[in-house]
Amino acid sequence: MGVGSSTPMAGWQRANVLAAAQYLRDVVTRKPDDTKAQAIYQGLLEVLEPARRTIRQQRELSEAARASVTLREKRAGTERRRTDRRRVNLGPPAVERRKTERRTGRERRTRA
Repeated sequence: MGVGSSTPMAGWQRANVLAAAQYLRDVVTRKPDDTKAQAIYQGLLEVLEPARRTIRQQRELSEAARASVTLREKRAGTERRRTDRRRVNLGPPAVERRKTERRTGRERRTRA
């Protein structure tokens, strides 16, 4: 049985996976904080019922997309993009950036 194959499991395979899932369900009910056992249990249920896996993946994708949109909206409110800076005319800088007014004579740059 390969990845993505749609061939059904043999009866003995299904019975063994089901028994393992039932055992893990008992472990999870005794130790609810055992996340590893919970994850393995959910994985075995996905093997038994592939539609469950599809539903989980779709839910995770929609949650990721929702988080991405929320992050983008949050960032848009705090960041100034290059186009935003060009739209707003803030006037000349408050302080002159150069120490001297202009370069003259020997101070001019020459090409090497």
